[in-house]
Amino acid sequence: MEYYSIATVLIVLSALFGYINVRFLKLPITIGLMLITIIFTLGVIVLAQFDDTLLMQEKAFINSIDFETVLLDIMLSFLLFAGALHTNFEQLRVQRGPILMFATLGVLVSTFLVGTAMFYLINGIGIEVSFINCLLFGALISPTDPIAVLGILKKAGAPKKLETKIVGESLFNDGVGVVVFLTIFAIAAKPDVPFEFSDIVTLFGQEVIGGIALGLILGWITYRLMQSIDNYEVEVILTIALVMGGTMLSHKFHVSAPLAMVTAGLLVGNDKIRNSAMSETVEMYVDKFWEMIDVLLNTILFVMIGMEMLVLTLEANYIYAGLLAIPIILLCRYISLWPPITIFAKKLDFVPRTNVIMTWGGLRGGISIALALSLTADMQRELFLVMTYIVVVASILGQGLTVEPIIERLTKKKA
Repeated sequence: MEYYSIATVLIVLSALFGYINVRFLKLPITIGLMLITIIFTLGVIVLAQFDDTLLMQEKAFINSIDFETVLLDIMLSFLLFAGALHTNFEQLRVQRGPILMFATLGVLVSTFLVGTAMFYLINGIGIEVSFINCLLFGALISPTDPIAVLGILKKAGAPKKLETKIVGESLFNDGVGVVVFLTIFAIAAKPDVPFEFSDIVTLFGQEVIGGIALGLILGWITYRLMQSIDNYEVEVILTIALVMGGTMLSHKFHVSAPLAMVTAGLLVGNDKIRNSAMSETVEMYVDKFWEMIDVLLNTILFVMIGMEMLVLTLEANYIYAGLLAIPIILLCRYISLWPPITIFAKKLDFVPRTNVIMTWGGLRGGISIALALSLTADMQRELFLVMTYIVVVASILGQGLTVEPIIERLTKKKA
């Protein structure tokens, strides 16, 4: 199917499902669109018992979309830049210590804990799987998804300092998580080739430090260009060029595009830089444009996630493993958050029960599915894809629908 046709179908479905959500369900957009798409897909499956024409067409449509490439190479940079652009830089600076630990140590600890627990659990239910492949699952499922988190926290009414921690962690642990996944993937792909610790450090350092450095350079260049003119059309185009050109350069130099775009977005969105580089008119147009991009790509993404269920290998033991993984992943996240929260709790006056709220508010989303799709058959792709899908759906629908009352209940009493 042609790219234009694919984009047209996705946008038409997104518009229709978005209207239904706003008109009738009134749920946060990420939750509403995923729920409606899943119901629509299940309806197609039921209809296929009488006539499978629509089911075959939808399966062909889903198979024509390279979900991994579309999300990781195209959509993710736009979504992360938009999220970082509207993040409170000063609050992020104050909370930089715990956010840095959440996004690095937290991801590494969670990856190891989830991988180890799932190794014993999956083998225990009769599915033979290697430890390194379980670590891959731990790496792809440990980072929280900034796209899902940002969309839902806007409606949750979390205290600002708590929201900053969750959003800041999600923006950065996504990039770190992808790097951890790629590092383990490189080891798993060549099990017979010795992989030195120095190679791991070099790869990790190049991706992370290189991504942040590139983001700072591109953000500063964009800022100086915007500072020298006052024209909202051109300045909006400059931000688009930053994201598209920056993503291309990241891939060319093998650095982390997500970290580059988050860094550039935080720099351009910084209040001090905004005040010196953008007039009120320019600021309004830049903000509104990126808000619209954020909403449009979010709607398309979660429609795609909902439709992906049609191409899963839904074996009973795969589903069972996915359901068992849900509480294990939540427990591992809780444990991985404990050290940073313990270290910084008194210094930064954390909101009561921060660990519980961050555990429940750390949603998984499309990034985890895209990484699972990149696995090879030798890495138990079908098993881990089903498990990832179950965890993501449970995270967005289950945690997403309940995070607001949980935040309200746990913060209200001692606020």
